[in-house]
Amino acid sequence: MDNVQIKIKRLPNCEDISLPTYMSKCAAGMDLFAAVKESVKLLPGDWVAVSTGFSMALPPGFEAQIRPRSGLSLHCGISLMNSPGTIDADYRGEVRVIVVNHGKETFIINRGDRIAQMSIQRVYTGCFEVVEDLSETERADGGFGHTGV
Repeated sequence: MDNVQIKIKRLPNCEDISLPTYMSKCAAGMDLFAAVKESVKLLPGDWVAVSTGFSMALPPGFEAQIRPRSGLSLHCGISLMNSPGTIDADYRGEVRVIVVNHGKETFIINRGDRIAQMSIQRVYTGCFEVVEDLSETERADGGFGHTGV
């Protein structure tokens, strides 16, 4: 298994908040924990940026993807507004998660709750070449729903 070294900084007044944690041996994502000062009431249809209590320095060529937790999505209708969210290698601010309530009931976010997961990914930079024509394929310009429902 390949590992990448990531420098992480715990933010002030967040000593009680767990840093990103893999919850099982083969987990692809690390759970992120809410560093809210007091409980947040999230009404159906509302969203909020939730602090995680840390910042980090990813090495060049990597990103962190922030994704919803499947259990919160299935059982409570909780997701992330920009999923997956991207943390770039040159960002040094606090990692925050935009949590949205797609459910039918109010959702409470408490300090220390697991609110999202983070996966580390390699990034490739695209280099564009302007051309007059593109190679043809069977699909051509078939887009949304072109293969049926």
